[in-house]
Amino acid sequence: MNSRKVKQSLTNLGNAIMRLKEAIESDHSGTNSLVVDATIQRFEFVIELYWKTLKRILAYEGIETSTPREALQQAYSSRFIDNETLWLQFLKNRNATSHIYDEDTALRIFRHIQKNFEEFEQVYRRLMQRYEVDVQKQDE
Repeated sequence: MNSRKVKQSLTNLGNAIMRLKEAIESDHSGTNSLVVDATIQRFEFVIELYWKTLKRILAYEGIETSTPREALQQAYSSRFIDNETLWLQFLKNRNATSHIYDEDTALRIFRHIQKNFEEFEQVYRRLMQRYEVDVQKQDE
């Protein structure tokens, strides 16, 4: 596993988190269906990038995973994330929005994203602190 790929994954993830934040901040009430839809689509993208980034980081650490659920569980075991239940709910919400769509489900998930958005930023900061330093040392 290449440290440059870990850094690139983290950069891409950071960009996706910023875009999700923009969408969330566009409509706090959840009354604009276009904003709700955009937020959910950006959320799906963030979750996809998160589990793939965690998979890459875990592989860098010598831990192989193959599914999103397994990557999140191993990330919890490795203390990259603190709240396994919340992250598994994020994954469940992502799967629900990818396969079915109804307005009530969309609004429920939109509110869950708003309520728990800080978790994305906190975990991202933790990963950046850990791997900015460690990855740079590996490259030297």
